[in-house]
Amino acid sequence: MPNPKVFIFAPADTESLKELEDAGCSLVLGSANWSDPTGDTTEKLAEMASGADALAGTSIKGAYISKDVLQASEGLRIIAKYTVGVDEVDVDAATALGILVTHAPTEANWGGVAETMVTKMLTLLKNTRQRDRHMKTGGAWRDLSLTGTHVGTREEDGYEGIVIGLIGLGRIGGRVSKLMAPWGMRIVAYDPYVAEERFRELGVERLGLDDLLKQSDVVSLHVVLTKETHHMIGARGFGLMKPNAIFINTSRGPAVDEPALVKALQDGVIGGAALDVFETEPLPMDSPLRDLGDNVLLSPHMSSHNFGAGLTPGIKWGTADILHALRGEEPEHIYNPEALPQWRERFAGRSLI
Repeated sequence: MPNPKVFIFAPADTESLKELEDAGCSLVLGSANWSDPTGDTTEKLAEMASGADALAGTSIKGAYISKDVLQASEGLRIIAKYTVGVDEVDVDAATALGILVTHAPTEANWGGVAETMVTKMLTLLKNTRQRDRHMKTGGAWRDLSLTGTHVGTREEDGYEGIVIGLIGLGRIGGRVSKLMAPWGMRIVAYDPYVAEERFRELGVERLGLDDLLKQSDVVSLHVVLTKETHHMIGARGFGLMKPNAIFINTSRGPAVDEPALVKALQDGVIGGAALDVFETEPLPMDSPLRDLGDNVLLSPHMSSHNFGAGLTPGIKWGTADILHALRGEEPEHIYNPEALPQWRERFAGRSLI
């Protein structure tokens, strides 16, 4: 029996590679990795995937696991992602071909993403960068132009605080709501896929998307990238927001129409933005986002990078899913269960290892 071929398009560790090799797999490694998601082109991915029984890896940018990549091997059984997002995979094509796509639905970095969102929000609302720069350059003492926004409530004098609007109330959005609950602010959320019970448990008010955009002082995006969420916030959405509101995105860059965001910032339609993700990554050097000064707070897709966090659970699950699929067994973390009937016909009970 020939060794099954596993193409790791974006390696993330060495331990999982050894586990696959010990199971009898022959490995091909791509150029991308967790630290640098750029690497091989889509055409190169198709070439390297030729004859593969499984594909695996973390996130990639600048290339796409397209139908051509999927059809490079007649025996491809599974694409295993080490992360929660599958936006670099043509899931519809995989499903039509009877190929399973798995992902890591619980990463160890979600808490850090929530903390980063709060950090970015407070940095903008409290003028942290401006105050630091003002002091270091010898600015006047207590310049009132640096006055920040009071975030919590002060019921004794009638101040209501700010309204935080969360688009998505999953693990990260829910964690943000828990972190900010003691501050006494009003927290609202839009998530058509979350039960009313979760809103009640978190003390979060449910709103429609338009109402959330109109009422919130801070709008924070917490979604995975799908056909539904692609460019879900654009010119219309920014136009509904308050002129002093800030927009935060630590989820997926393509969920936002970036040119529309740039225009909204340049024209003063909204007050500011904090971004950890972008439509094109790495962010091009000529991106107008780099020229908006203190109006924008940028970071290089780093919100998930924190000590004690990482991809370890996702790598373990992805490796286990690959081995199950190569044994003709159904893996655990299936993203496209619609592919199962065809997959069972093709591969169930047929082990390669």
